[in-house]
Parts: sequence; structure tokens; C-alpha cells
Amino acid sequence: MLKALSNVFKIEELRNKVLFVLAMMAVYRLGAHIPVPGVDVALLQEQLFAGQFGGALDFLDLFAGGALSNFTIFAMSITPYITASIILQLLTVVIPKLEELSRQGNEGRKKIAQYTRYGTIVLAVIQAFGITLYIQRFGAVPDPSLFDIVLIITSLTAGTAFLMWLGEQITDKGIGNGISIIIFTSIISRFPADMYNTYELFQAGTISVFNLLLFAVLAVIIVAGIVFVQQGERRVPVQYSKRIVGRKVYGGRSTHIPMKVNQAGVIPVIFASSVLLFPGIIAQVLPYDWAASISNMLSPGSTLYLVLYGLMILFFTYFYTAITFNPEEVADNMKKYGGFIPGIRPGRSTVRYLDKVLMRVTLAGAIFLTVVALLPFAMRPLTGVAISFGGTSLLIMTGVALQTMQQIESQLLMRHYEGFME
Repeated sequence: MLKALSNVFKIEELRNKVLFVLAMMAVYRLGAHIPVPGVDVALLQEQLFAGQFGGALDFLDLFAGGALSNFTIFAMSITPYITASIILQLLTVVIPKLEELSRQGNEGRKKIAQYTRYGTIVLAVIQAFGITLYIQRFGAVPDPSLFDIVLIITSLTAGTAFLMWLGEQITDKGIGNGISIIIFTSIISRFPADMYNTYELFQAGTISVFNLLLFAVLAVIIVAGIVFVQQGERRVPVQYSKRIVGRKVYGGRSTHIPMKVNQAGVIPVIFASSVLLFPGIIAQVLPYDWAASISNMLSPGSTLYLVLYGLMILFFTYFYTAITFNPEEVADNMKKYGGFIPGIRPGRSTVRYLDKVLMRVTLAGAIFLTVVALLPFAMRPLTGVAISFGGTSLLIMTGVALQTMQQIESQLLMRHYEGFME
């Protein structure tokens, strides 16, 4: 492993990409400590520790890496961008013009990405306005003048816009998906504080050695399960017939179509979390009794939240898989190059077969994602360890780490270096 790691730094291009990602992660964590002007952070933290700032905002603070509780310029994190991406992807299925753009290759994707950026700014302004009104109710804005309100909203929106740009830079010039790496950085930044809090609980006698060991065993099992399912795939055999072009013979070989058990990766969990956070935040902002009831019903850990969370993960798993894997396109490409699945006729029969296999494989991946995402709500009362590294966090961190490692692996293998995974 150490030898393979040293190979990364032997390649100048790959070394520069890794160092660029690390530098951007450092910039993100530096910005997460720059406070928003015109806000009494000490008063906000008192409200947080008093339990009045909880629910959806506590869960949002996990994705912000503690920036929300400290009310820094990155308090809203990257969630408006994720929400805008979900809306655009859903509209792509409904609006023919967007669907046509998605099929126009790189230029079409650039246009959709531009629409996503515009949507991110609109959602960021709305969310920043709501959060500003919310903290003003607690007196956290000492001088609630129009200038200060606009300054707070602008600072929060600019922070989200900068993170969106930062994520795109990581994707273009670094290794891995930039948005996922930002979320990964946010979650892992909570690790030292969580470990210290757990140690204090252990010193106070609130939790025992057995609780810690049980939590560690469950965490290892979850990580092992995530790696096992993330790497699992259903290989559909494909046979290519021989073709004679001039004096050369092409084809006549056997290969396979890899259908990953978890084709969507960690995207469904991130999407489901973001969608459920939005109405909870809006409900907390509104000064009405019915809004407080909705906020309590949608707070992480409530029965309604768990049911909706599980259903949304199932939905987004199938939805994202349908976007990333098109059976008709795969069947057409196979037919074009003389390929066929043994025992299955080319054309519509192949499409139906691939669709049936995809539905079955995706079901296993969707159930796995749902179970792992809901595990932390069972782990906390079972182990007594109140740590943010539950199933959702472990799933996101392990999934992002695996995807990034696979990209590094492919870069190493292209240059004939020994990789990480054997």
C-alpha cells in the first residue's frame, strides 16, 4: 500500500492533481472559519446548545462542517447547488428542450451546468434570506438595518457560489468529483470534535467500553459492507461476431457489460438528505405554530423523516441509475458493432433483457443504501455513542474515497504503475 502510494507522487501530473485537491480542501476549511459580518455568533451558539437551533439545521450543520453553528460565510455549504442539480435532472425528464440538450454531448451538458449555476444562486438567496430572518428572531442580528440584512444575505450567497466554483475546479483540475469531496471534507472535519466529545462522555461514565467496542464493530461492518456492495457488479456476457474488412478480421471475441450493484454511488443519499432538509429549514423560519409542527415532524430521527428518507433514497437510486445507464443506447451500440448477448436476440429483446437485469440489480443496491443510511438512527440508542459518523456519513465518506481511489488507480495503471486495489 505504501509503495503504491509512493507511485502517485512519482508522476508529476498526478502529483499536481492530488496536491491541488488538498490545497482546495485547505482553502475550504480556512473559509469555514471566516464569520459573517453583523451576526452575534455567541448568542447563536447559546441557542444551539440550548436545543432551540436543532432539527433540520443541526443536520445541515453536519454537511457544512460546523460552519453553520459558527455562522461563517460557508454556513449554507453546497446544499443549494445539490438542490438545483436535482431540480434540473428532474426537469430534464419532463421538458423536451432540456432532454434534447442532455443528448447533445459536451455542449449540451455545459448549457445544463450553466442553468444549474443560475438555479443555485436563486436557491441560495432564498435560503440565505430565510436563515437571516430565523436568526433575527433570536436577536442574533444586533443592528437589523436593511444594510446589515442585505450584507448577511450577500455573504451567505457568495460563500455558496464560491464553493460551487471550488467544486468545479476540483473536478476539472484535480481528482474525483469536486462537490462530493467538499461534502467529504465537511463530514471528516467533525471527526476530532466528535472523538473528543465521546472521550468526555466515557470519562464521565455516560458510556462504557462495551458501548465503544460495539460502535467500533458496527462501524467496521458498515464500511466493509459499503466497500463490498460498491465494488459488486453483475457481468452480462457479450459475444461479438467476426467481421472481415478488407484483409483483416475483426471481432470474434467475448466480453461483458458490467452493471454495478450500486450504480448511483452516494448520490441518492446526498440528494435525499438535501431534499428533506429544505422544507424543514423553511418550516423553522416561519413564525407559525403549524410551521413548528412540520419542522418537528421532519426533524432527523422522527418517524415521518425516516419513512420519507428511505423512500427518497429508493427513488433517487432508480432515477439516477436510469440517467447514467441507458439500455437502449447500449443495445444499439452492441448491434452496430455486431455484438449480442448469448441466447438473446439483438434489438428490442436485448433492451428488455438489460432493463430487467438493471431493475433487479438496482433493487439490491437501493435496499442496501436505504438500510445503511437508516442505521445511525438505530446505532445511537443501541451503542449510546452520539457521534455524527453514522451510516449516512460513513456511506458518503467511503463512497467518495472509493471513487477517488478508482480514478487514481486508473491513472496509475495507464502509466504501468502498480495500483492500490488488487
